[in-house]
Amino acid sequence: MTSSSKYFKVIACEALARPVYYFSALTPHKVDIELNRIGLHDHPSQLRDWLQTSIENTSSDYDAILLAYGLCGRAIDGLRSSHSTIVIPRAHDCITLLLGNRTAYSQQQDQQPGTYWYSQDYLERSGRYGASMALGSGMPDDLQSVYQEYIQKFGQDNADYLIQTLSSWQSHYKRAVLVESELGVNENISNQAAQEALNRGWQLEKLVGDLTLVRRLLSGEWNDDFLVIPKGSTVTMSMDDQIITCSK
Repeated sequence: MTSSSKYFKVIACEALARPVYYFSALTPHKVDIELNRIGLHDHPSQLRDWLQTSIENTSSDYDAILLAYGLCGRAIDGLRSSHSTIVIPRAHDCITLLLGNRTAYSQQQDQQPGTYWYSQDYLERSGRYGASMALGSGMPDDLQSVYQEYIQKFGQDNADYLIQTLSSWQSHYKRAVLVESELGVNENISNQAAQEALNRGWQLEKLVGDLTLVRRLLSGEWNDDFLVIPKGSTVTMSMDDQIITCSK
């Protein structure tokens, strides 16, 4: 490594496998990758435990731990490292990372909230676990305990709003979208997405994605689209468009 390059540990979801490996090959920094299986976001509390264990087991030799995850049903809320800086994109879930920024995600959610998302990595990997899973934030299985925690943390009105948001966005799918990134989508995957959408009575659209967030995460270009958490601080879900913040 040169004197200006860094040593990063990347902990990522399989839903971002191609972008993570692609940009790890292009970054000037040394990168080690830990890839976690797709679908863990369906159980946010378990995913949080999984990620916390990975963080604790990561050597302090790294300059930073990079999490290629979004909030993912608040799975990253509460994560901390006693020995390393953590860097996380400000994103609701991997859809934000595939679309490129929070604004693009919000526009899609506002205009077409009933959207089921597909991507190359998602379709390649989701079937191996024998269960159907959504790309993006799932609704937590332990919704009642989440609700009680939200009441204590944010008050009744905010808790009601957050639970309604978690519960409703997947309830009435009307549209399917295949995100096509600069890395491409092969024909088999495109055909699979079209067939799945047809079987479910949805019209499939194709949307050009943007992998800027993944590229910047691995290249160390951390602007306001990222939260840099000093060692000893804790990731905390925020109640604004910043999505996450950190606290001691």
